[in-house]
Amino acid sequence: MAEMFKLEIVTPERVFYEGDASMVELSTTEGDIGVYANHIPMTAIVAPGVLKIHEAGGVKRAALHAGFIEVLPEMITIMAEVVEWPDEIDVKRAEDARVRAERRLKDNKAECDTLRAKLALRRALTRLSARQ
Repeated sequence: MAEMFKLEIVTPERVFYEGDASMVELSTTEGDIGVYANHIPMTAIVAPGVLKIHEAGGVKRAALHAGFIEVLPEMITIMAEVVEWPDEIDVKRAEDARVRAERRLKDNKAECDTLRAKLALRRALTRLSARQ
């Protein structure tokens, strides 16, 4: 069995996850990363993506949208603005958000905030991917 570390994921509203994990995978602004126990200390900015928590019993998935990760050799803390378990995701709402964002990007009107539309699309796609 792989070596375990303490993982804590917190949001402004709640402690989302607290437990032991052998690996955590997530997206950062620098790219996708996977972290094991005894990793060198680091911090990174979280980007929207599917979070994978590898536990002794399997892998848990969640939609992680923004925040920071602090990696210490024996503990990892993720401070998330928004993180959702698959059963907390409203698929219809996520699909509607995807369609709206794609339409805004396709129309390419001057009043469209392209960066905001791209972020909305990425969040919607993250939610839909976490449900799979």
